[in-house]
Amino acid sequence: MRKKLVILSWGMYDLANTIFYINIITLYFALWITVDMGGREIYYSITMACSMLGVAFLQPVVGAISDRYSKRMPFLIGFTLVCILFTGLLGLIHTLWTGLLFFAIANAGYQMGIVFYDMLLPEISSHRDFGKVSGTGIALGYIGTFIGLLLVRPFAMQGGRQAAFIPTALFFLIFSLPCFLFVRDTAVQGCKSRSAGLSGIATQIKQTLSNWKKYPGLFRFLIAHFLYLNAINTTMMFVSVYGNKVMNFTDTELYKFFLFSTGFAAAGSIISGFIADRIGVKKTLMGTIGLWCITFILVAVAFNKQMFLIIGPLSGITLGSTWVASRALLAHIAPVEKRGEVFGFFGLSGRASMLGPVLWGAVVLLLEPLGLLRYRIAVLSLLAFSIAGLAILRKVPEPARSRS
Repeated sequence: MRKKLVILSWGMYDLANTIFYINIITLYFALWITVDMGGREIYYSITMACSMLGVAFLQPVVGAISDRYSKRMPFLIGFTLVCILFTGLLGLIHTLWTGLLFFAIANAGYQMGIVFYDMLLPEISSHRDFGKVSGTGIALGYIGTFIGLLLVRPFAMQGGRQAAFIPTALFFLIFSLPCFLFVRDTAVQGCKSRSAGLSGIATQIKQTLSNWKKYPGLFRFLIAHFLYLNAINTTMMFVSVYGNKVMNFTDTELYKFFLFSTGFAAAGSIISGFIADRIGVKKTLMGTIGLWCITFILVAVAFNKQMFLIIGPLSGITLGSTWVASRALLAHIAPVEKRGEVFGFFGLSGRASMLGPVLWGAVVLLLEPLGLLRYRIAVLSLLAFSIAGLAILRKVPEPARSRS
């Protein structure tokens, strides 16, 4: 019973942070910047890229520190509160540049929180059920999309898009509380002495990088993860802008589109977790990235709302499956004594995915004379990231499935 409570409480954090992701990164902030404040897509792209870049270099160091002290929860709570604070402040400012600055800080807190949340997966579950537990968390995350959209929408309808920011912060806090209260740190085997200090942490990271051949497939996976997440993260950043400007979706239609797609994402999360445990996490992830390639092609050639709505379920299934299989694969191949450090590099490879957003912004800016066609070209440019990631992922060994 205690283990079930811990797993459920851990998964509730996925629900909570998804409220931030859907309302800020995907829906209201993107449109507030590009429509209400008249900012260009490149402003949002560069802000996200700078935020991600800072986080990318910080995560391995902080992850190694957490290994040394066998602590995850203080970091998870601290970075989450940073995100919540600056998300709330977004609802109080009235200038474009201040909004971008506060968003960069809020996003950094959000991204840093995720890496410590991910680190807890192998500590609250076993090799036998990594996929299932990971899928449970992701499924709760997509339930969070439903809850976040339903709870925040009345505020946006009454007060405009900016009115969504403070309620988003509040609901993020409320739904994070079960994780903060019921999930505890467990001892991490093989942790180094705490007395080594920052110099020891730097040496530890250097040794991991120099001895990468000791960890078959680990660094190949991190490179593949970096590539395909460039495409996926960019898609989630700009899907509302694409829907609004290219497909002429209203805010209400976008709201319904996200609700519709989220149901399939939740189902895909649960199903892919069981599939990963049965056929292997690598095979599951490769199939998922292949579906992303198909999705990008379909989006680029969709010329009416009906076709775009058909794409929604496919994108939902692939999105949920990506998070489940990626996290479970890393949990399998990460050395026990270096989980915090490796999950930090996992965060680096994903959160450093700033090339996709910058490429999108550059394509849309430089090809402005082409009108709406530039957005379709931007979508196709993301296909290259997915294909490259899939090619590298093929060389990652499938981890053995433990029966213990």
